[in-house]
Amino acid sequence: MIWVIGAKGMLGQEVCRQLEENKIEFTGTDIELDFTDEDSCASFAQDKSISYIINCAAYTAVDKAESDEELAAKLNIKGPEVIARLAKKIGATLIHISTDYVFDGTGTSPYTEETPVKPLGVYGVTKADGEKAVRENCDKYYILRTAWLYGWKGKNFVYTIIRAINTHDSIKVVNDQRGTPTFACDLAAVILNIIEQNNSVPYGVYHCTDLGEISWYDFALSIKTLGAKYGYVTNKTCTVNPCSTEEYPTPAKRPAYSVLDKTKIQKALNKTLPGWEQSLEAFISSPLFDKERIK
Repeated sequence: MIWVIGAKGMLGQEVCRQLEENKIEFTGTDIELDFTDEDSCASFAQDKSISYIINCAAYTAVDKAESDEELAAKLNIKGPEVIARLAKKIGATLIHISTDYVFDGTGTSPYTEETPVKPLGVYGVTKADGEKAVRENCDKYYILRTAWLYGWKGKNFVYTIIRAINTHDSIKVVNDQRGTPTFACDLAAVILNIIEQNNSVPYGVYHCTDLGEISWYDFALSIKTLGAKYGYVTNKTCTVNPCSTEEYPTPAKRPAYSVLDKTKIQKALNKTLPGWEQSLEAFISSPLFDKERIK
């Protein structure tokens, strides 16, 4: 039995979809179960033979976290700590999702798993501390750091950009932050691949995004092009203009460069991850693309 925590989130829903598609037995929980409460989690798990726990739950509102530190810490540190302890107690393997925001973004080449973490804001700090809680409280774990995640379910940058293009004469997108867009379908597939290999993949920290790198501005341009190709961008005269981070101030600082090195995960799984371009087209061209999200 596999337990998916945060099953109604963007990644959680995709993980559940793929588990169901592959006829793998699982159970999913979301806000109805407080995953920061040890007794609640232990009670939920006690009558189930859980071999893997996949933690897709987190506080991900990067800007709001700056003024909501207590809740961010509860969900991003306490939750993983509770789950890690439980995983060790019941002999389960924990797959925990983390982020590129554990780095400060001052690098100029892809970050490896050995690069010391140096988060900029509350969100990054709590996610880094959450990783530490996992490492310190269980032995069988996979920490998967990902970045710029988008998927069919829930809010994300792709839907937001298409909607903005269709409702404005022009929009501005920052062009001095570089990273790698990651399709939730691809990340979920890696998670299932790890499970299918039944703990033969070495435990530890892995970087997992799609391949390649791009700025948010160039990503927006690609979204416009593909959105038009598949009929979702209706306002083709909208201009997408570049701007600097300074022109678009936010409460939380973003890493200027957050490309992750995927050599380790590709070697461990003996597979090549997809490039962000092909995954973006797969996302937009799929019948699972949620047209309601761009209205």
